[in-house]
Amino acid sequence: MHKRKIFTKTDLSIPQVEHSCDKAGNVVILPETIPPTNTVVKFGRNASNSRSFDFTRWYGIGIDHITYACQRQIERFLAGQERAVTASTVAGYCSNGLRNFLDCCVLRAAAFGRDLTLSDVNRDMIDSYLGQLAGRGLATLGQRTIYSQTKPVLLALGRRGLFPLVYSGDAATFPRNPFPNSNHKVKGETALSKCERQAFAVALRQAVKPIWADNAPVTSELLSFALLVVALHTGRNTTPLLEMVFDCLRPHPKENTVLLVLWKRRGYNTSKVALRADSDAERLLESTSSVKTNVERLIRRVMTLTKPLDAEAPVDLKGRVWLYRTRAKNNVGEVNALNQSALAAAVTHLVTRYSLTNSEGKPLRINISRLRKTFANRIFVLTDGDLANTAAALGNTPQVADQNYLAPDEDARRNWQFMGEVMVQELLTQTIGATYKNTPVGLCADPVNGQYAPKREGATCMNFMNCLRCQHYAGPPKICTSCSASTSAC
Repeated sequence: MHKRKIFTKTDLSIPQVEHSCDKAGNVVILPETIPPTNTVVKFGRNASNSRSFDFTRWYGIGIDHITYACQRQIERFLAGQERAVTASTVAGYCSNGLRNFLDCCVLRAAAFGRDLTLSDVNRDMIDSYLGQLAGRGLATLGQRTIYSQTKPVLLALGRRGLFPLVYSGDAATFPRNPFPNSNHKVKGETALSKCERQAFAVALRQAVKPIWADNAPVTSELLSFALLVVALHTGRNTTPLLEMVFDCLRPHPKENTVLLVLWKRRGYNTSKVALRADSDAERLLESTSSVKTNVERLIRRVMTLTKPLDAEAPVDLKGRVWLYRTRAKNNVGEVNALNQSALAAAVTHLVTRYSLTNSEGKPLRINISRLRKTFANRIFVLTDGDLANTAAALGNTPQVADQNYLAPDEDARRNWQFMGEVMVQELLTQTIGATYKNTPVGLCADPVNGQYAPKREGATCMNFMNCLRCQHYAGPPKICTSCSASTSAC
């Protein structure tokens, strides 16, 4: 008896590039499909400010085949094909990547005096595109960002066989490293100094105080201040914090401790951080929230205020913690969730209201990235330089935490300066190494003339195997009454 073969059904609603192949094997787009009936791609609600993208302006100007293929590929990304890409990422592909690439194709078609086809997408076109980006005077980081938001679309088209994709060699369609050493040209965010962190924490504590009132207004600004408190004390990233859900607080095996569990899109994994729970003694103190905010209690307070709005929230926002009623004229009263724009506006208002400045007297720059690095350096100091615990608190590997988050503090700078001065002095006086001495084992009372010491001039006892039976290690040395020296040296 033969096993029945099961055929996979094809979803006809998935966008396809209607094409045929000529005698040379090149892909030819069917003329009746260009332009498509709808040239506007809608992204829906996403983390960016873009909601749609119109391809109309690139049809009828000599690059119809390329424009059509790119539009269909964007629609396939939104339909969940090829790879898992969020709507905000697809919006970046369009607004930053394809916008510049299609403009380059228009100039290239005008230079050749003919219409471009998909077979024209090759290494020469990519090199021309990179040259055009460089000629616009953009910074290297800006060029790299635009290129990185163009390549995924073209790579997906090439992998589907819509144009000849060369993977390796000098004629590879995409150069292996078009922006060498670009990471060295970018200076990342720095952690807040101790004074800046203290001033920011005091201002934030005052700004979030109205949330404890009985008739607390659930505004985007007040919720943003609460989110900043959570970010300052947990060191989590922006997107996981903004997408926090109502069941984010989980039980912890340790008493008076809860787990804050957030979802990380990029790693398809959860991020966990332990929070000190609100004890019974703290509940009796009404002023606890204004003196030292308990993060777990603050999160539960936000949940209490926003839970009634969950029933009216759009489908894609249901379950989110940071919900509020918008006050914008075009959609007043609608339930919305915090986004990066609202968070940035609240930060600007906070810095202005409390006159937060840096060491140079300029307005203090606050963002989630700086708060995460501040959290990392704070944990590193509290754990006495324990890199493993710091990396675990951040949810990174020790190598990533060391290279991207930690920075030398004032003590490290002072110690390195002292070491440099001592070394220079010893080099000038030709006495290098003269100040070096072996560290006594276990803080021995007499490492030079102890019971098991070598008793040679300048020699320090390192005989740790005999420490437990040595009288000088177990207690203070015995002093000779006649010569006022230790009995071992008498």
